[in-house]
This record gives sequence, C-alpha cells and structure tokens, in this order.
Amino acid sequence: MSLVAAATVGVVRDHEPVPSPRRPLVGRDAELAEFAAAVGLDDPAPAGRVVLLSGDAGVGKTRLLFALRDRAVEAGRRVVAGHCLDFGDAALAYLPFSEVLGRLVAESPALVAEVAESHPTLSRLQPGRRTLSAEVSASPEAAGLDRGELFAAVWALLERAAAETPLLLVVEDCHWADRSTRDLLSFLFARALVGEAPIAIVASYRSDDLHRRHPLRSQVASWVRLHGVQRLHLDRLGDDAVRALVGQLAARPIAESELAGIVARAEGNAFFVEELVGTGAAMAGDSDRALPDDLADVLLVRLDRLDDDARRVVRAAAAAGRRVDDDTLWAVCGLTTEQFESGIRAAVEHHVLVPDGGRYTFRHALLGEAVYDDLLPGERTALHRTYVEALRSGAPGTAAELARHARLAHDPDTALRASVRAGEEALAVGGPEEAAQHLLTALDLLTDPRVEVGDLDVSKVVVRAGEALAAAGHAVRAAEVIGEQLRRLPADAPASWRARLTMGWAEALFLIESGVDLVALTAEAVALVPDDAPRLRAKVLAGRARVLAAYGRFEEAQAVGLEALALAERLDLADLASEAATTVSGLRNAPPEVLRAALTQAIERAESDGALHAELRGRFHLGRNHEDHGELDIALQHFGAAIARARAAGVPWAPYGFESRWQAGWIHMVRGEWSLAREVLDPQGAPRIPAAMLASVRLLLEVEQAADDEVAAVGERARALRPTWTEEGAIPISSAAVEMHAARRAGDLPAALAAYDAVVEVLSALWRPWFSARLRLAATALRAVGEVAPGLSAAERQALLPDIDRLEADGRMVVERYDDPSGHWGPEGRAWALRLQAEALRARWAVGVEVDPVALCAAWNAASAAFAEFGHVPETAACDVVRARVAAATGDLAEARRLAAGARATAERLGAVQLLAACDELLGARGVSASGSAASGPGEVALTHREREILALVAEGRSNGEIAKALFISTKTVSVHVSNILGKLGASGRTEAAAIARRRGLLGE
Repeated sequence: MSLVAAATVGVVRDHEPVPSPRRPLVGRDAELAEFAAAVGLDDPAPAGRVVLLSGDAGVGKTRLLFALRDRAVEAGRRVVAGHCLDFGDAALAYLPFSEVLGRLVAESPALVAEVAESHPTLSRLQPGRRTLSAEVSASPEAAGLDRGELFAAVWALLERAAAETPLLLVVEDCHWADRSTRDLLSFLFARALVGEAPIAIVASYRSDDLHRRHPLRSQVASWVRLHGVQRLHLDRLGDDAVRALVGQLAARPIAESELAGIVARAEGNAFFVEELVGTGAAMAGDSDRALPDDLADVLLVRLDRLDDDARRVVRAAAAAGRRVDDDTLWAVCGLTTEQFESGIRAAVEHHVLVPDGGRYTFRHALLGEAVYDDLLPGERTALHRTYVEALRSGAPGTAAELARHARLAHDPDTALRASVRAGEEALAVGGPEEAAQHLLTALDLLTDPRVEVGDLDVSKVVVRAGEALAAAGHAVRAAEVIGEQLRRLPADAPASWRARLTMGWAEALFLIESGVDLVALTAEAVALVPDDAPRLRAKVLAGRARVLAAYGRFEEAQAVGLEALALAERLDLADLASEAATTVSGLRNAPPEVLRAALTQAIERAESDGALHAELRGRFHLGRNHEDHGELDIALQHFGAAIARARAAGVPWAPYGFESRWQAGWIHMVRGEWSLAREVLDPQGAPRIPAAMLASVRLLLEVEQAADDEVAAVGERARALRPTWTEEGAIPISSAAVEMHAARRAGDLPAALAAYDAVVEVLSALWRPWFSARLRLAATALRAVGEVAPGLSAAERQALLPDIDRLEADGRMVVERYDDPSGHWGPEGRAWALRLQAEALRARWAVGVEVDPVALCAAWNAASAAFAEFGHVPETAACDVVRARVAAATGDLAEARRLAAGARATAERLGAVQLLAACDELLGARGVSASGSAASGPGEVALTHREREILALVAEGRSNGEIAKALFISTKTVSVHVSNILGKLGASGRTEAAAIARRRGLLGE
C-alpha cells in the first residue's frame, strides 16, 4: 500500500457532521495579539519560532489556538496540528506526528510522496502502518537505528511544506505526550530556532497537570533554556470577560443573581463557564460551593438532553478515551447505520463530541472522564470487551489500544500478546520508555493464572524488557526485573530460556555495581545453551567475551570473542558480529595505535550493520583511550559523536551513550570550560542513577564557586548522594571529594577524613582496596589536613601525623599495585601521584614536622607542571597558589606574586571563590573584615583575613617562625603583620593583643 493510500485508510466515512460556527473570542484580545507576534504572523520575512503555551485545564488554550489558526490562515500561512492523547500506560509513540502526516497527505499528497521518496523512514509514521494489520519490524536492532533518520524525515517534511508556504505547526496537550514525542519536539525546536525555514512551532500543555514528577516538567525546563523559545501562560478570565462570555453563550436572558453565581463558581475557567451555562441550571446561592466537588454532575447534565442512541454513542466513546475512530466507534456501539448517524449527530450538536477528520473527540477531556466515571463497572468491562472484538476483527487501531482495552476487559491472554507487540512497536521507532512500560505490563500479565503462555517465548520478553529499561537509563531496574524472572523460572522451563535469562541478567548486572561474579555467571550461561540453539549460543558467547575483557582476562576474551564472531558471521547475525568485533578490537593488551585502528574499524562495521550498542561502545572506548593519554580534544570528539548517536536514536541514557556524556562533562570541567560542563552535566530529566552521576561531577564545580555561607549546603547535597554509592561506583568518587572540599573550607577536618574513610570502605568492597581513584581521594584528604591543621592546637596537630602517614601510604599503594595490562600510567595518574607527595610534605610542615623547603618547593613545582601537561586547569591553579605560598615563605616574593597573579586570573575566570580569596591575600589585599567585606562599622577592627589568622596563632603562643611555617610565609612577613596588628588593636605587646582579641570576640570567627 502506498504512503498516501495507507494514510487515508479509515479516515473518511460517507457522512461528516458539520461543526457549529465558532464564536468570537472573548477576553483574549491581548493574549491573541501577543501570541500572533510570538509566532511571527506579522513578520514579512518569517523565520523559525517556538512558543510554549501553558494554562490550566479548561482555561481556553484550544480556543485561543483556533483563533490563532484563523489569523494564521488569513496571513497566508499553512497550519497543521497534531494532538497528544491520554493512553495512560499504553502510550503510542509519535501519535501527533502521525496525525500531522495524515493531514499533509490529505492536503498535499505529491509533496509528501516527494519527501517520502528521499526519506523512506517517514513511512513508519503513516497512520495505516500503525494499525494492528500492519507488520512490525522483526529486527531487534530497529529499536534505535531509525530514530535519527525518523527525526530528520519529519523535519524534511516540515521544511518542504514550509518552502511552499510559511508553516505553523501546533502540537496540543503535550502533558499527555509520550517520551518519544517529547524528544522529537526537542529536535524540531532546535532545528527551527537555528534554521532559516519559515516554520513556527507551538506546543500547548496543561500547567496544572505538571506535578513534581511529571515527565514534561523537566522537559519544559530544558526547552525554555533554548535561546529563542518563548513561553506564554494563559491565565484565567477576569470577571468582566466571564460575564461577556456568559452573555454570548446564554440562549436566554440571565438574571443578575444567576450570573453572579456562574461568575463565582467558574473562577475564570472558560470551560466551566460553558458547562454551567449549558446546563441551564440556576446558580444563585451556590457560589460558596467548590466547583471541583460537583463538576462531574454538572458535566453529566448535558447527557440528559441526549436520546438513548446518542448516550450509547457517547458512553462508547468515553471507553475509548479522548478520541475514537469513526469506524471503530460505529462497530462498538452496536447500532444500525441510521441509529448511529442520528446518535453521533445529536452528540455533536449538543457539543459533547467534536468531529475531527474521521474521528471524534470529547469537547473537553474532563467531560469524557466524567462520562467514563459514570459508567457502572459491568458497563465498562462490556464496552472494553466490545472494543477488543472490534480491533481483533480489523477495526482501525493500534496494539497499544488493543492492550489497554483487553486489560480493562479482563482478557489477559489478548492483553499479553498485544502488550508484547506494542513494546516491539515502541522499540522499532526508538521509544524505550514506552517499550519498557508495555513489556513490563506483559510480565505482570504472565502472573495471571488464566494466561495461556502457548508458544510465547517468555525469556525473550523478559530480556527485551531489560534491554528497554537499560536503554532508557534504568539499569538497576533492568537487573532487578531479569533477576526476579530468572528466580521464578519453573524447574521444567526450556534450557534455552534459562540460558537466555542468565546471560541477560549478567549483561544487566554488568552495567551496575552488583558484587556478583559475572565471569562465573556467564560461564554458567554458556553451559546452559542447548546444542540446537546456535543463534542463542552466539549471543551468549558475545556477552561472555565482553565480561571477560572488562575483568582483564584478555586471552580468554579474545578466544571467546573470535568464536562468537565466527558463529555470528556464519549465521548472518550482523548485530552480534559487530558486538563481538567491537569486544575483540577493544582489548587493552595492544599498543595504542593498534587498539585505536581496530576500534575505528569496529565502529565502522557497527554503523554499517546497524548495531547501535556496539557502535556506542566502540566510540566510548575510543574516547577513553585518548583521554587516558591526555588527548582531551580528540577524546571529546569521540564522546560527542557517541552522545549525538544516542540522542538521535532516542536512547540518550543508554549504556555508553550516557557514559560518553558523563565523561565529556568531566573533561569540560578539567579544561576549565565550566559553563559547558554545567550544560553537559545538567541532570534534569535523567533517570535516578545517571542523574546522580551527573550531579556528583557538577557539584565539584559548585563547591569551588560557592560562597563561604553556601559551602555547607553543597556538601549536604553531595552527602545526599550516599544511598547511590553502592549502585554506581563513579558517584562516590566525585561526591566524596565534594564532601571533603566542603568540610575543608568549613575547617572541619574530622568530617573530611570521615568522608574519605566512608568512600574507601564502599569502593574497596565493590572493587578492590587499590582502586585507581583512591590516589586522588587520598591527595584530596591530605589537602584538607594541610589547610586546616595550622589553625589547630599543637596537640591536635601532632595527633594528625598517623593520618598523614596512612593517607600517603594509601596513595602509594595504588601506584605500586597498578596493574593495567597495557602498562600505561596516564598523565592524570602521574599528576595525582606527584600531588600526593606534595600534599604529604605540606601536611607534615603544617603540623610542625621539619620539612626541607627546597624539597617542598620542588614537589609542588612538579605537581603543577604535571597538571598543566595534562590540561587540568583548576588543579594547576590550586597548585600554583601553594607554590606562591612556598615561594613567599622562602623569601622569593617576586615569584610568589607572579604565581598568585596567574592563579588569580584563572580563579576569576572560573569563579572559584576560595581560590580567588587566597590569591588576593598573596597579592596583598587589605581592609577585609572577618566576613570578607570591607570593615567600616563603628568600633570594628579592620583586620585583614591574614591578620586574623596570624592573631589566632599569636594567641596560641606561637613564635613568628612557627607562624611563618604554618602559613607558608616568611618570618619577616609575619613580623610586619604582627606590628600592624598591635597598632590596630592599640596593644603594647603580643600578650595584650591576645587579651584584646578575646575580649572583642576576634578569635571566634
């Protein structure tokens, strides 16, 4: 069937009720003018525009959109609209765009055919392809392959239509939009705003539906950050506008008392006004009653005016949802042609249903909900059962619709198979969230004792559900689902089922921190594969090779991977062959140039074979290889390509696509590109674990940029991530560092050391005690010791020596036991190893141990040079501040100022608050009070921050030499500061200065 023919199937019947004439718009002139300007109707050279229209249910968004459409048509624009529908957990991906395609086919078939010829993926959205009679792609890899092509095809269609006439695209009720539709809108918004095509896009949604966890809430927050997106909120009508609307609607004069009652109860909601006027009921005296309590009764009064046939039609439509196909509704009602014609016309004339092409919708969703709620349980079940029969007999509809009706009709067998098919359809168009919902529903239905499994391979349904969850970013949930189903598998289940579930569970566990021996588990899976299942054997071998490679067992991984590759090629399993080839190519026991060449070839093969997962994995590992060698520019290119492919395929949170984004954000942070890092690391809309991974790195920026009174809150946000530590080890590496930084800035050394001990305990159990990140964490803890210790008592400082020794030993253990098979110790690792030595020397000096200044200076010079070589901008600046202090302490004031000036430029650009303050101190800032602001209050002593530090040490009885060593400044500088302090306090000596300081509370800051 051609695209044009398929799109028109079931759309037109031999009758088409004529809608009543539209009333003039009341009370919205200003909003309409603003709306028209926002979409550029008066622009002689229209360009891309995006407008988000929000407002409460019933406030008049649709009415305003109709008025905008009329004005757009008058201005010579082409207008197309699509609607999102409330399918509950049976979402149909891209539904509004299927509707848009159908309208364009009806209006301009040649135009659509032209675009479809160059973009065949467009056919996936044709209405005829989405019915139960259509075939669903059998390829598992169709889950993501066509997503980018589909998006490009939709944009090409809109762009081609706009080339003839400037286009206005309206997508209504986005609060019901499925995730795939939201992703496509994001793509179209971005293209419209940067392109030259005259395309204006309007998306409307109910603002009162966006509860805290509503998926559109974070999406809208993301949209409004796009430069050029305009946001219009439609408020309630004023009382005068309500009165005018009542006058327009009422068929008879209304007394003032009744009018006042309507105004009071409607509360500015245009739909409520229409309903209250439409009932013809007196409202006087009822204005104190809350409208939501009896709105359903008010709505249902309209049905009392309908005859039996019309009520039967309306009730059948309510069971379908907001919208129902004309043919399907006719089949479900069980009326003769004449009765149906009469009933549908009455429903339309009484403004209950509205014709929309070959379909009918309720004039307002609340009306349809009220009608459905009014049905008796038995009536609902009977109606849903009739829908099931109609859909199975060939009435237009989708698998998602069939699944919903079958569940509500208590027909679990039909619901099971329809849910499985709905899941496959969602995967075929890149909708992993929707696919997971359908497939999890199918698994729930399998627990129903009435279900006959028949020839359904349950293990495939379970694994597909896990794959959909993982692709949507819910790896932990994927492992839970597959593991639970494996445990519940009957003892007499086919061996192939147990083998498939075992490997599926292992692959899901591979994505999280589980503590399960995956090498043994995958070996068990291989042993379970029956001899007559070569395809399953190829898949299991490919999975085992990947696990072996991750555990460093490269020789075994190569042998198993090559076996999987040979078997997959013999069976013509292109996707599995690419997976195996990527694993073999990525083995880290090869020289860098060999590894990179092999990975590049594997990526090209995966692209050619359509193996998205293998492609993402290859791009990620190629990026990591360049990152490990300090080639951050090239690493970003590969991570960026993986991010783009994952987004285009509709799986931005899928394994390796998301990890590429996380790594890219970290690199931007290292390079000092903090605005870019914040953008890439934005956790809005991410699933729980990916959101925590992004947030943990982003907090590293925030703790540096936080003011003194904000640091504690940042530390608490990092601490709040602790429940996720055992689920993903990447989270504690960064979040524990943030906790240590926050504690250091607060002067709370015990808290910093406790955070270090906590993260080491968790990650040692998950991985091994000499995990690589322990080197950086130990150096971070030593930094806290070195910066906090000077303010402690002599006894407290001496008590820190064992901690210094163990922290240094922890870091050295990592260096000594590093056992990467490649033997490569990258520039980042070398930099942190040198930083560990420098921090240990500083910490010992800070607690009073005699340290050779030359050795100290050399250690910090080496650490700074290593971080600069790697390209770590903030850590280089932090090292330079310490270098400046050491230089000052050894009398090289010119070098100290030079280093401080360079570090200050970096700190100012980054907005690193504490680093900036440290640089200002070194450069000689004066007149700063304890709070950090200029001292100006009456009687306030204008001591600088440095002078207060020295005063505190003077009060402890320390000599100038001891103070110089503690603060990394020269003895002469300390002497100058002490003289200044005595003068400012009016003290004759150090003892008197300490007494004055205690009396005035200067030591408690």
